[in-house]
Amino acid sequence: MSDIISTEDVLSGAPRIEGTRIGVHHVARRVIDGDEEPAVVASDYDLALADVHRALTYYYDHPEEMRQIRSERKGGLPGAKELMPEDVGLYKPDGRKQFEKSEESA
Repeated sequence: MSDIISTEDVLSGAPRIEGTRIGVHHVARRVIDGDEEPAVVASDYDLALADVHRALTYYYDHPEEMRQIRSERKGGLPGAKELMPEDVGLYKPDGRKQFEKSEESA
């Protein structure tokens, strides 16, 4: 069994399972938001089931801290540009969808 710890040099100080880079927010996102079973998450992350439950307990015991972390993570990197469809080639420069059928081929 591992403790929940926070160190500034790992995950920007977000609480995590000791000995890993798996944050409490990672576990919560999968179990609470993703509706996955704790045993599946434990298996995927190669953790003891108790560690997943400990992370969830920490999540519920520290709601303000977890809300702040979620808010920071949702905001993205400062100065980062939102990726648009045209940035990845989904639209042609004239605004038409890249894979749109033309009227001639329809």
